[in-house]
Amino acid sequence: MTNLSSITKRLDALYEFDREPVADGKLQSVSNFIGVYAGEHVAGTEYIIGPLFVVHGVSAIDFFTGLLLGNLLAVLSWTFVTAPIAVKSRLTLYWQLHKVAGGSLTAVYSIVNAVMFCFLAGSMISVSATAVGLPFGMTMPGLGDMLPNSSEWVIVVLLLGAAVTLLAILGFEGLSVFSKIASPWMILVFVAGAIAVLPQLGVRSIDDLWKVAQDRIWTGVPIAGQSKFTFWHVMFFAWFCNLAMHIGMSDLSLLRFAKKWQYGLLTAFGMFPGHFIAWTASSILCAAAFGSVAPGPIAYMGAGIAGAVSVVVAGWTTANPTLYRAGLALQVATPDWKRWKVTLGAGVVTTIAALFPALMMRLLDFVALYGLILMPIGAIIVADYWLLPALGLKSCYAEWKQLSTSWPAAAAWAISLAISFLLPLEIFFKALPGWFVAIGCFTAFSYLAQRGIRSQLEDAIS
Repeated sequence: MTNLSSITKRLDALYEFDREPVADGKLQSVSNFIGVYAGEHVAGTEYIIGPLFVVHGVSAIDFFTGLLLGNLLAVLSWTFVTAPIAVKSRLTLYWQLHKVAGGSLTAVYSIVNAVMFCFLAGSMISVSATAVGLPFGMTMPGLGDMLPNSSEWVIVVLLLGAAVTLLAILGFEGLSVFSKIASPWMILVFVAGAIAVLPQLGVRSIDDLWKVAQDRIWTGVPIAGQSKFTFWHVMFFAWFCNLAMHIGMSDLSLLRFAKKWQYGLLTAFGMFPGHFIAWTASSILCAAAFGSVAPGPIAYMGAGIAGAVSVVVAGWTTANPTLYRAGLALQVATPDWKRWKVTLGAGVVTTIAALFPALMMRLLDFVALYGLILMPIGAIIVADYWLLPALGLKSCYAEWKQLSTSWPAAAAWAISLAISFLLPLEIFFKALPGWFVAIGCFTAFSYLAQRGIRSQLEDAIS
């Protein structure tokens, strides 16, 4: 009991400025941000997303041009939308939202956000499990699998979930140290595995690369039962696969540790190695494996034991910061709990979610849905921070008026989501118009709340 009490006190001391601005002495270095973003985005998702583009029949030219533009837009979104607010407020997303939308609405959002983060982290644990299970001859999940398909799968997922939860409890600095060590090696394994299988696809010289890319990898023809993807699918997915983090504002929680807003550009160390090079490499591995999408086996085929190990580590480096964010989100709804306890609870939910391989196999759709649901809150924060003061309205009106719920924020979230879902577009394309609808609704409703209705009442009284 004495030892347990000592461990609990040490965990309680892992304070991450959960409810107040980050102190100047705790701001993090450039290398820490490079480590976190490279580790998070050169990661387990990359082993599954690249193959999914292949099975959806993306053409080679659409694949490369879509990735170039989409990843550039993502970096610019972090740099010019998220980072400036993060370094000015130094608050997590949840406590910034608390000032804008009130405690009740923030609690609802935080629970929804945490659950979505847990599911995303769970998909990364599933990715790692496909590699850990290789030595045991574990049956790998396929594109159509929804439920756990073996007892070995369950055991491996439970063990990995425990390890990921422990690392997330250590906090931001622990995450950055782990990522800085792992990420340079991981991108080398991605590239080495892809190069190793190129001869199997018919590449004998550099002159063969483009022809093989068009004829054997990104053929423009989807496999049976899968929809056809175009340049627009690739560009919007590359831009918005992290929508919740940039224009959705979740990375206020990470970038609040940045010394200046230009640190947003450091996300390029995640986007281009991870969402360009690694997606390209895993697409090549998928093509060489005749359309197999299980990350562990295709990585092992390309780079042997190093490939399998990289899948495990890649899953961890994405799941860790994602679970860390989930813990911060849940802490808003459980303000009397220490962060480590909340993160432990989130880790349990994450591990249970990881048992279901459907999260991994339907990752493109899940990520698009997850970003769409959380997107309006980012728009609300942007409008509150920049637009309302420019219009002579008060920012953080809910805090000023001590409101438990801001009706402009609640209405903007509900209406923008309803309009987004009703738009006759594929899910990948709904978020951008929805974001602008949310900004417009929140700004208009805030005007009514702060000026319009008050002016009408004053006129009526006079």
